[in-house]
Amino acid sequence: MMKSGKWLLIAALLAGSATPLAAKKEKEAAPPPSQGSSAEPDNPYPSTYKAYPGRPTVIRGATIFDGEGGRIDNGVVFLNEGKIVAIGGPETPIPADIAVFDGTGKYVTPGVIDIHSHLGVYASPGVDALSDGNEMTSPVTPHVWAEHSIWPQDPGFGRALANGGVTTLQILPGSGNLFGGRSVTVKNVPARTQQGMKFPGAPYGLKMACGENPKRVYGGKGREPSTRMGNMAVDRQTWIKAREYQKKRAAGKDQTRDLGMETLADVLEGKILVHNHCYRADEMANVIDMSKEFGYKVTAFHHAVESYKIADLLRENNICSAMWGDWYGFKMEAYDGIKENIPLVYKAGACAIVHSDDQDGIQRLNQEAAKALGAGRRMGIDISDEVAWTWLAINPAKAMGIADQTGSLKVGKMADVVLWNGNPFSTYSRPEKVWIDGAMTYDSANPKLRPVSDFELGQIGAGDVK
Repeated sequence: MMKSGKWLLIAALLAGSATPLAAKKEKEAAPPPSQGSSAEPDNPYPSTYKAYPGRPTVIRGATIFDGEGGRIDNGVVFLNEGKIVAIGGPETPIPADIAVFDGTGKYVTPGVIDIHSHLGVYASPGVDALSDGNEMTSPVTPHVWAEHSIWPQDPGFGRALANGGVTTLQILPGSGNLFGGRSVTVKNVPARTQQGMKFPGAPYGLKMACGENPKRVYGGKGREPSTRMGNMAVDRQTWIKAREYQKKRAAGKDQTRDLGMETLADVLEGKILVHNHCYRADEMANVIDMSKEFGYKVTAFHHAVESYKIADLLRENNICSAMWGDWYGFKMEAYDGIKENIPLVYKAGACAIVHSDDQDGIQRLNQEAAKALGAGRRMGIDISDEVAWTWLAINPAKAMGIADQTGSLKVGKMADVVLWNGNPFSTYSRPEKVWIDGAMTYDSANPKLRPVSDFELGQIGAGDVK
Protein backbone atom coordinates (compact mmCIF):
# COMPACT_ATOMS: atom_id res chain seq x y z
CA MET A 1 0.00 0.00 0.00
CA MET A 2 2.85 2.40 0.85
CA LYS A 3 4.62 1.61 -2.41
CA SER A 4 1.56 2.16 -4.60
CA GLY A 5 0.73 5.37 -2.73
CA LYS A 6 4.25 6.67 -3.42
CA TRP A 7 3.88 6.06 -7.15
CA LEU A 8 0.48 7.82 -7.19
CA LEU A 9 2.06 10.83 -5.48
CA ILE A 10 4.91 10.96 -8.04
CA ALA A 11 2.43 10.68 -10.92
CA ALA A 12 0.34 13.50 -9.51
CA LEU A 13 3.38 15.74 -9.14
CA LEU A 14 4.48 15.03 -12.72
CA ALA A 15 1.00 15.77 -14.02
CA GLY A 16 1.05 19.14 -12.29
CA SER A 17 4.43 20.17 -13.73
CA ALA A 18 3.30 20.96 -17.26
CA THR A 19 5.56 23.16 -19.37
CA PRO A 20 4.62 26.83 -19.89
CA LEU A 21 3.83 26.09 -23.55
CA ALA A 22 1.53 23.22 -22.63
CA ALA A 23 -0.15 25.36 -20.00
CA LYS A 24 -0.70 28.11 -22.57
CA LYS A 25 -2.27 25.67 -25.04
CA GLU A 26 -4.44 24.21 -22.29
CA LYS A 27 -5.64 27.68 -21.36
CA GLU A 28 -6.44 28.55 -24.98
CA ALA A 29 -8.37 25.29 -25.44
CA ALA A 30 -10.37 25.71 -22.22
CA PRO A 31 -14.08 26.47 -22.55
CA PRO A 32 -15.20 30.05 -21.97
CA PRO A 33 -15.78 31.01 -18.35
CA SER A 34 -19.21 30.46 -16.88
CA GLN A 35 -21.61 33.33 -16.47
CA GLY A 36 -20.75 33.73 -12.83
CA SER A 37 -23.65 33.90 -10.42
CA SER A 38 -26.12 34.18 -13.32
CA ALA A 39 -25.14 30.80 -14.80
CA GLU A 40 -28.30 28.83 -15.58
CA PRO A 41 -28.74 25.05 -15.34
CA ASP A 42 -29.55 23.38 -18.63
CA ASN A 43 -33.16 22.14 -18.65
CA PRO A 44 -33.68 21.70 -14.89
CA TYR A 45 -37.14 20.12 -15.29
CA PRO A 46 -36.74 17.80 -18.30
CA SER A 47 -39.47 15.75 -19.89
CA THR A 48 -39.59 12.18 -18.67
CA TYR A 49 -42.37 11.28 -21.11
CA LYS A 50 -42.28 7.75 -22.48
CA ALA A 51 -44.84 6.69 -25.06
CA TYR A 52 -47.18 3.94 -23.98
CA PRO A 53 -46.64 0.65 -25.81
CA GLY A 54 -48.53 0.30 -29.05
CA ARG A 55 -48.77 -2.23 -31.84
CA PRO A 56 -48.76 -2.04 -35.64
CA THR A 57 -52.18 -0.70 -36.61
CA VAL A 58 -54.04 0.09 -39.82
CA ILE A 59 -57.23 2.09 -40.26
CA ARG A 60 -58.75 1.62 -43.71
CA GLY A 61 -61.81 2.77 -45.60
CA ALA A 62 -62.15 6.08 -43.72
CA THR A 63 -62.31 9.66 -44.93
CA ILE A 64 -59.03 11.24 -43.90
CA PHE A 65 -58.35 14.89 -43.10
CA ASP A 66 -54.55 15.05 -42.98
CA GLY A 67 -54.41 18.24 -40.85
CA GLU A 68 -52.69 20.32 -43.51
CA GLY A 69 -55.74 20.79 -45.72
CA GLY A 70 -55.57 17.49 -47.59
CA ARG A 71 -58.34 14.92 -47.89
CA ILE A 72 -58.29 11.25 -48.83
CA ASP A 73 -61.54 9.37 -49.39
CA ASN A 74 -61.59 5.64 -48.67
CA GLY A 75 -58.12 6.13 -47.22
CA VAL A 76 -55.59 4.08 -45.32
CA VAL A 77 -53.39 5.08 -42.36
CA PHE A 78 -50.65 2.77 -41.06
CA LEU A 79 -49.18 3.33 -37.58
CA ASN A 80 -46.11 1.56 -36.26
CA GLU A 81 -43.52 2.17 -33.55
CA GLY A 82 -45.24 5.39 -32.55
CA LYS A 83 -45.09 7.01 -36.00
CA ILE A 84 -47.17 7.45 -39.12
CA VAL A 85 -45.62 4.88 -41.48
CA ALA A 86 -47.92 5.22 -44.48
CA ILE A 87 -50.99 7.18 -45.57
CA GLY A 88 -52.82 6.99 -48.87
CA GLY A 89 -55.75 5.69 -50.86
CA PRO A 90 -57.29 2.21 -50.89
CA GLU A 91 -54.36 0.84 -52.90
CA THR A 92 -51.93 1.53 -50.04
CA PRO A 93 -50.30 -1.81 -49.15
CA ILE A 94 -51.22 -3.25 -45.76
CA PRO A 95 -48.88 -5.66 -43.98
CA ALA A 96 -50.26 -9.03 -42.99
CA ASP A 97 -51.00 -10.11 -39.44
CA ILE A 98 -51.54 -6.66 -37.88
CA ALA A 99 -54.53 -4.97 -36.26
CA VAL A 100 -56.87 -3.54 -38.90
CA PHE A 101 -59.80 -1.27 -38.04
CA ASP A 102 -62.60 -0.71 -40.52
CA GLY A 103 -63.18 3.01 -40.99
CA THR A 104 -66.02 2.77 -43.49
CA GLY A 105 -68.35 5.73 -42.97
CA LYS A 106 -65.98 7.17 -40.37
CA TYR A 107 -63.32 9.89 -40.35
CA VAL A 108 -59.68 9.99 -39.37
CA THR A 109 -57.89 13.17 -38.29
CA PRO A 110 -54.72 14.11 -36.46
CA GLY A 111 -55.25 14.43 -32.74
CA VAL A 112 -56.79 17.75 -31.72
CA ILE A 113 -54.29 20.30 -30.40
CA ASP A 114 -55.51 22.93 -27.94
CA ILE A 115 -53.15 25.89 -27.87
CA HIS A 116 -54.87 27.52 -24.88
CA SER A 117 -55.75 25.37 -21.89
CA HIS A 118 -55.67 25.73 -18.12
CA LEU A 119 -56.21 22.06 -17.31
CA GLY A 120 -54.13 21.05 -14.34
CA VAL A 121 -53.59 24.62 -13.13
CA TYR A 122 -57.32 25.33 -12.77
CA ALA A 123 -58.19 21.71 -12.12
CA SER A 124 -61.57 20.12 -11.52
CA PRO A 125 -63.37 20.33 -9.20
CA GLY A 126 -63.24 24.11 -9.44
CA VAL A 127 -62.43 25.04 -5.85
CA ASP A 128 -60.00 27.60 -4.43
CA ALA A 129 -57.62 24.88 -3.31
CA LEU A 130 -57.04 23.94 -6.97
CA SER A 131 -56.86 27.52 -8.31
CA ASP A 132 -53.19 27.72 -9.25
CA GLY A 133 -53.12 29.53 -12.58
CA ASN A 134 -52.71 33.22 -11.66
CA GLU A 135 -49.91 34.47 -9.42
CA MET A 136 -51.67 37.81 -8.92
CA THR A 137 -49.21 39.33 -6.47
CA SER A 138 -47.44 41.43 -9.09
CA PRO A 139 -48.26 42.46 -12.66
CA VAL A 140 -44.85 41.13 -13.74
CA THR A 141 -44.33 37.44 -12.94
CA PRO A 142 -42.31 35.90 -15.78
CA HIS A 143 -40.45 33.88 -13.16
CA VAL A 144 -43.36 31.48 -12.53
CA TRP A 145 -43.79 28.32 -14.61
CA ALA A 146 -47.22 26.83 -15.25
CA GLU A 147 -45.81 23.30 -15.07
CA HIS A 148 -45.13 23.76 -11.35
CA SER A 149 -48.87 24.14 -10.76
CA ILE A 150 -50.08 21.26 -12.94
CA TRP A 151 -52.03 18.56 -11.14
CA PRO A 152 -51.80 15.47 -13.36
CA GLN A 153 -54.84 13.95 -11.62
CA ASP A 154 -57.16 16.65 -13.04
CA PRO A 155 -60.17 14.70 -14.40
CA GLY A 156 -60.32 17.25 -17.22
CA PHE A 157 -57.44 15.57 -19.05
CA GLY A 158 -59.37 12.33 -19.51
CA ARG A 159 -62.53 14.14 -20.56
CA ALA A 160 -60.62 16.16 -23.15
CA LEU A 161 -59.24 12.91 -24.58
CA ALA A 162 -62.42 10.84 -24.58
CA ASN A 163 -64.92 13.53 -25.56
CA GLY A 164 -62.74 15.85 -27.63
CA GLY A 165 -59.95 13.75 -29.14
CA VAL A 166 -57.36 16.13 -27.67
CA THR A 167 -53.89 14.59 -27.77
CA THR A 168 -51.67 17.66 -27.18
CA LEU A 169 -52.29 20.87 -25.27
CA GLN A 170 -50.47 23.97 -24.15
CA ILE A 171 -51.10 24.82 -20.51
CA LEU A 172 -50.72 28.51 -19.75
CA PRO A 173 -50.82 30.71 -16.65
CA GLY A 174 -53.87 32.95 -16.37
CA SER A 175 -54.27 36.48 -17.69
CA GLY A 176 -54.35 38.54 -14.51
CA ASN A 177 -50.78 39.75 -15.01
CA LEU A 178 -49.04 41.55 -17.85
CA PHE A 179 -46.32 38.89 -17.77
CA GLY A 180 -48.02 35.75 -16.52
CA GLY A 181 -45.15 33.27 -16.69
CA ARG A 182 -44.04 30.29 -18.73
CA SER A 183 -46.43 27.92 -20.44
CA VAL A 184 -45.73 24.26 -21.11
CA THR A 185 -46.85 21.81 -23.80
CA VAL A 186 -47.95 18.33 -22.72
CA LYS A 187 -49.11 15.09 -24.26
CA ASN A 188 -52.56 14.13 -23.01
CA VAL A 189 -51.57 10.89 -21.30
CA PRO A 190 -51.96 9.62 -17.73
CA ALA A 191 -48.82 10.26 -15.68
CA ARG A 192 -47.82 10.63 -12.06
CA THR A 193 -45.97 13.90 -12.66
CA GLN A 194 -46.23 16.77 -15.10
CA GLN A 195 -42.79 15.85 -16.39
CA GLY A 196 -44.22 12.50 -17.39
CA MET A 197 -46.67 14.37 -19.64
CA LYS A 198 -44.25 17.00 -20.92
CA PHE A 199 -43.94 17.07 -24.71
CA PRO A 200 -40.31 16.20 -25.54
CA GLY A 201 -38.47 19.04 -27.23
CA ALA A 202 -41.40 21.49 -27.28
CA PRO A 203 -40.32 25.09 -26.69
CA TYR A 204 -41.65 27.01 -23.73
CA GLY A 205 -44.10 29.83 -24.18
CA LEU A 206 -44.44 33.14 -22.34
CA LYS A 207 -47.97 34.15 -21.41
CA MET A 208 -48.58 37.89 -21.66
CA ALA A 209 -51.82 39.82 -21.33
CA CYS A 210 -53.10 43.23 -22.29
CA GLY A 211 -56.40 45.01 -21.81
CA GLU A 212 -58.94 44.82 -19.04
CA ASN A 213 -57.66 42.00 -16.86
CA PRO A 214 -54.31 43.42 -15.62
CA LYS A 215 -55.63 46.95 -15.24
CA ARG A 216 -58.68 45.71 -13.35
CA VAL A 217 -56.68 43.45 -11.02
CA TYR A 218 -54.01 46.00 -10.11
CA GLY A 219 -56.09 49.15 -10.47
CA GLY A 220 -58.43 47.57 -7.94
CA LYS A 221 -55.47 47.35 -5.57
CA GLY A 222 -54.61 51.02 -6.10
CA ARG A 223 -51.38 50.30 -7.95
CA GLU A 224 -49.96 50.40 -11.44
CA PRO A 225 -51.22 49.49 -13.97
CA SER A 226 -54.74 50.84 -13.71
CA THR A 227 -55.06 51.97 -17.34
CA ARG A 228 -54.14 50.67 -20.77
CA MET A 229 -51.34 53.22 -20.99
CA GLY A 230 -50.13 51.89 -17.66
CA ASN A 231 -50.16 48.38 -19.13
CA MET A 232 -47.92 49.46 -21.98
CA ALA A 233 -45.60 51.49 -19.75
CA VAL A 234 -44.98 48.59 -17.36
CA ASP A 235 -44.45 46.25 -20.30
CA ARG A 236 -41.88 48.55 -21.88
CA GLN A 237 -40.00 49.19 -18.65
CA THR A 238 -39.82 45.45 -18.09
CA TRP A 239 -38.46 44.81 -21.59
CA ILE A 240 -35.80 47.49 -21.03
CA LYS A 241 -34.59 45.61 -17.95
CA ALA A 242 -34.76 42.31 -19.81
CA ARG A 243 -32.68 43.64 -22.67
CA GLU A 244 -29.96 44.77 -20.28
CA TYR A 245 -29.96 41.38 -18.55
CA GLN A 246 -29.83 39.59 -21.88
CA LYS A 247 -26.89 41.70 -23.11
CA LYS A 248 -24.87 40.97 -19.96
CA ARG A 249 -25.73 37.28 -20.16
CA ALA A 250 -24.69 37.08 -23.81
CA ALA A 251 -21.39 38.77 -22.96
CA GLY A 252 -20.75 36.35 -20.08
CA LYS A 253 -20.76 39.12 -17.50
CA ASP A 254 -21.39 38.31 -13.86
CA GLN A 255 -24.84 39.21 -12.54
CA THR A 256 -27.24 37.87 -9.97
CA ARG A 257 -29.38 35.09 -11.36
CA ASP A 258 -33.00 36.17 -11.98
CA LEU A 259 -35.63 33.61 -13.01
CA GLY A 260 -37.91 36.18 -14.60
CA MET A 261 -35.15 37.86 -16.55
CA GLU A 262 -33.94 34.44 -17.74
CA THR A 263 -37.35 33.82 -19.27
CA LEU A 264 -37.49 37.24 -20.93
CA ALA A 265 -33.92 36.97 -22.18
CA ASP A 266 -34.83 33.66 -23.79
CA VAL A 267 -37.78 35.39 -25.47
CA LEU A 268 -35.46 38.07 -26.84
CA GLU A 269 -33.20 35.33 -28.19
CA GLY A 270 -36.11 33.51 -29.86
CA LYS A 271 -35.98 30.47 -27.59
CA ILE A 272 -39.37 31.07 -25.93
CA LEU A 273 -42.56 31.84 -27.89
CA VAL A 274 -44.85 34.72 -26.89
CA HIS A 275 -48.55 33.94 -26.49
CA ASN A 276 -50.40 37.20 -25.84
CA HIS A 277 -53.92 37.37 -24.39
CA CYS A 278 -55.48 40.33 -26.24
CA TYR A 279 -58.99 41.15 -27.44
CA ARG A 280 -59.04 44.55 -29.16
CA ALA A 281 -57.53 45.27 -32.56
CA ASP A 282 -55.89 48.54 -31.47
CA GLU A 283 -54.16 46.83 -28.55
CA MET A 284 -52.87 44.01 -30.72
CA ALA A 285 -51.42 46.65 -33.06
CA ASN A 286 -49.74 48.37 -30.08
CA VAL A 287 -48.21 45.07 -28.97
CA ILE A 288 -46.87 44.42 -32.48
CA ASP A 289 -45.15 47.82 -32.41
CA MET A 290 -43.75 47.09 -28.94
CA SER A 291 -42.38 43.75 -30.09
CA LYS A 292 -40.50 45.55 -32.86
CA GLU A 293 -39.21 48.15 -30.42
CA PHE A 294 -37.56 45.48 -28.28
CA GLY A 295 -36.79 42.87 -30.91
CA TYR A 296 -39.03 39.95 -30.00
CA LYS A 297 -41.80 38.21 -31.91
CA VAL A 298 -45.42 37.58 -30.96
CA THR A 299 -46.27 34.02 -31.97
CA ALA A 300 -50.01 34.23 -31.37
CA PHE A 301 -52.69 36.51 -29.98
CA HIS A 302 -55.16 34.57 -27.87
CA HIS A 303 -58.92 35.21 -27.74
CA ALA A 304 -58.37 37.96 -30.32
CA VAL A 305 -62.08 38.66 -30.89
CA GLU A 306 -61.20 41.64 -33.11
CA SER A 307 -58.57 39.93 -35.25
CA TYR A 308 -60.88 40.30 -38.25
CA LYS A 309 -60.26 44.07 -38.12
CA ILE A 310 -56.48 43.70 -38.56
CA ALA A 311 -56.19 40.36 -40.33
CA ASP A 312 -53.91 41.89 -42.97
CA LEU A 313 -51.56 43.19 -40.28
CA LEU A 314 -51.47 39.78 -38.63
CA ARG A 315 -50.72 38.13 -41.98
CA GLU A 316 -47.90 40.58 -42.74
CA ASN A 317 -46.32 39.94 -39.34
CA ASN A 318 -46.86 36.16 -39.44
CA ILE A 319 -48.87 36.14 -36.21
CA CYS A 320 -51.52 33.53 -35.48
CA SER A 321 -54.86 34.22 -33.82
CA ALA A 322 -56.25 31.65 -31.39
CA MET A 323 -60.00 32.29 -31.25
CA TRP A 324 -63.39 31.02 -30.14
CA GLY A 325 -66.18 30.25 -32.56
CA ASP A 326 -68.81 32.50 -31.00
CA TRP A 327 -67.84 33.36 -27.43
CA TYR A 328 -67.91 37.12 -27.07
CA GLY A 329 -69.76 40.02 -25.46
CA PHE A 330 -69.12 38.91 -21.87
CA LYS A 331 -67.09 42.06 -21.11
CA MET A 332 -66.49 45.37 -22.85
CA GLU A 333 -63.31 44.40 -24.70
CA ALA A 334 -65.12 41.30 -26.00
CA TYR A 335 -68.16 43.28 -27.14
CA ASP A 336 -67.27 43.63 -30.82
CA GLY A 337 -66.59 39.97 -31.52
CA ILE A 338 -68.38 38.35 -34.46
CA LYS A 339 -69.11 34.75 -35.43
CA GLU A 340 -67.24 35.23 -38.68
CA ASN A 341 -63.96 36.16 -36.96
CA ILE A 342 -62.15 32.88 -37.65
CA PRO A 343 -63.18 32.52 -41.33
CA LEU A 344 -62.36 36.18 -42.02
CA VAL A 345 -58.87 35.74 -40.58
CA TYR A 346 -58.50 32.61 -42.72
CA LYS A 347 -59.73 34.41 -45.85
CA ALA A 348 -57.15 37.17 -45.32
CA GLY A 349 -54.39 34.57 -45.47
CA ALA A 350 -53.51 34.84 -41.80
CA CYS A 351 -53.08 31.93 -39.39
CA ALA A 352 -56.39 30.94 -37.76
CA ILE A 353 -56.62 28.64 -34.73
CA VAL A 354 -59.57 27.41 -32.67
CA HIS A 355 -58.86 27.26 -28.93
CA SER A 356 -60.80 26.49 -25.76
CA ASP A 357 -59.63 28.36 -22.62
CA ASP A 358 -62.20 26.21 -20.84
CA GLN A 359 -62.43 22.75 -19.28
CA ASP A 360 -65.73 22.12 -21.05
CA GLY A 361 -64.92 23.77 -24.36
CA ILE A 362 -61.82 21.61 -24.75
CA GLN A 363 -64.16 18.62 -25.00
CA ARG A 364 -65.93 20.12 -28.03
CA LEU A 365 -63.30 21.94 -30.07
CA ASN A 366 -64.53 20.13 -33.18
CA GLN A 367 -67.93 21.73 -32.65
CA GLU A 368 -66.33 25.12 -31.99
CA ALA A 369 -64.57 24.86 -35.35
CA ALA A 370 -67.82 23.71 -36.98
CA LYS A 371 -69.63 26.83 -35.79
CA ALA A 372 -66.94 29.06 -37.31
CA LEU A 373 -66.98 27.03 -40.51
CA GLY A 374 -70.75 27.42 -40.80
CA ALA A 375 -70.57 31.17 -40.14
CA GLY A 376 -67.97 31.56 -42.87
CA ARG A 377 -69.98 29.61 -45.41
CA ARG A 378 -73.12 31.60 -44.64
CA MET A 379 -71.28 34.82 -45.53
CA GLY A 380 -69.98 33.30 -48.75
CA ILE A 381 -66.47 32.20 -47.79
CA ASP A 382 -65.66 28.89 -49.45
CA ILE A 383 -63.91 26.69 -46.87
CA SER A 384 -63.72 22.93 -47.17
CA ASP A 385 -63.99 20.65 -44.16
CA GLU A 386 -60.42 19.43 -44.57
CA VAL A 387 -59.04 22.98 -44.66
CA ALA A 388 -61.04 23.97 -41.58
CA TRP A 389 -59.40 21.08 -39.70
CA THR A 390 -56.06 22.94 -39.98
CA TRP A 391 -57.47 25.25 -37.28
CA LEU A 392 -57.21 22.35 -34.83
CA ALA A 393 -54.10 20.66 -36.19
CA ILE A 394 -51.15 22.08 -38.12
CA ASN A 395 -51.84 25.74 -37.27
CA PRO A 396 -51.70 25.34 -33.47
CA ALA A 397 -48.74 22.97 -33.92
CA LYS A 398 -46.85 25.69 -35.82
CA ALA A 399 -47.66 28.32 -33.20
CA MET A 400 -46.45 25.98 -30.44
CA GLY A 401 -43.22 25.11 -32.25
CA ILE A 402 -44.03 21.40 -32.64
CA ALA A 403 -45.20 21.18 -36.27
CA ASP A 404 -42.15 19.10 -37.17
CA GLN A 405 -43.36 16.38 -34.79
CA THR A 406 -47.15 16.47 -34.80
CA GLY A 407 -50.17 18.35 -36.15
CA SER A 408 -50.65 16.37 -39.35
CA LEU A 409 -50.80 12.81 -40.65
CA LYS A 410 -47.48 12.84 -42.46
CA VAL A 411 -45.05 9.96 -42.67
CA GLY A 412 -42.52 10.11 -39.83
CA LYS A 413 -44.62 12.26 -37.52
CA MET A 414 -46.02 11.17 -34.17
CA ALA A 415 -48.95 8.81 -34.58
CA ASP A 416 -51.43 11.06 -32.76
CA VAL A 417 -54.66 9.97 -34.43
CA VAL A 418 -58.41 10.12 -33.85
CA LEU A 419 -61.00 7.83 -35.45
CA TRP A 420 -64.37 9.61 -35.36
CA ASN A 421 -67.67 7.76 -35.68
CA GLY A 422 -68.87 10.34 -38.22
CA ASN A 423 -67.94 13.68 -39.73
CA PRO A 424 -66.13 15.48 -36.87
CA PHE A 425 -67.92 18.71 -37.73
CA SER A 426 -71.25 17.12 -36.85
CA THR A 427 -72.74 17.75 -33.42
CA TYR A 428 -73.52 14.03 -33.26
CA SER A 429 -69.98 12.78 -33.90
CA ARG A 430 -67.49 11.89 -31.21
CA PRO A 431 -64.17 10.08 -30.94
CA GLU A 432 -64.44 6.32 -31.31
CA LYS A 433 -60.76 5.60 -30.77
CA VAL A 434 -57.70 7.74 -30.00
CA TRP A 435 -54.03 6.88 -30.43
CA ILE A 436 -51.14 8.88 -28.94
CA ASP A 437 -47.72 8.01 -30.32
CA GLY A 438 -49.29 4.91 -31.80
CA ALA A 439 -50.69 3.62 -28.50
CA MET A 440 -54.47 3.34 -28.24
CA THR A 441 -55.35 5.47 -25.23
CA TYR A 442 -59.13 5.55 -25.69
CA ASP A 443 -61.65 3.11 -27.12
CA SER A 444 -65.34 3.89 -26.72
CA ALA A 445 -66.13 0.17 -26.99
CA ASN A 446 -63.67 -0.91 -24.33
CA PRO A 447 -64.33 0.15 -20.72
CA LYS A 448 -60.73 -0.68 -19.85
CA LEU A 449 -59.55 2.01 -22.28
CA ARG A 450 -61.52 4.90 -20.84
CA PRO A 451 -59.33 7.31 -18.91
CA VAL A 452 -60.05 7.61 -15.21
CA SER A 453 -57.76 9.67 -12.99
CA ASP A 454 -56.72 8.29 -9.64
CA PHE A 455 -58.65 11.16 -8.02
CA GLU A 456 -61.90 9.84 -9.52
CA LEU A 457 -61.53 6.20 -8.49
CA GLY A 458 -64.19 5.15 -6.03
CA GLN A 459 -66.29 8.28 -6.53
CA ILE A 460 -69.79 7.25 -7.53
CA GLY A 461 -70.91 9.11 -10.63
CA ALA A 462 -67.34 9.98 -11.61
CA GLY A 463 -64.70 7.39 -12.45
CA ASP A 464 -67.00 4.45 -11.77
CA VAL A 465 -69.36 5.19 -14.65
CA LYS A 466 -66.94 6.09 -17.45
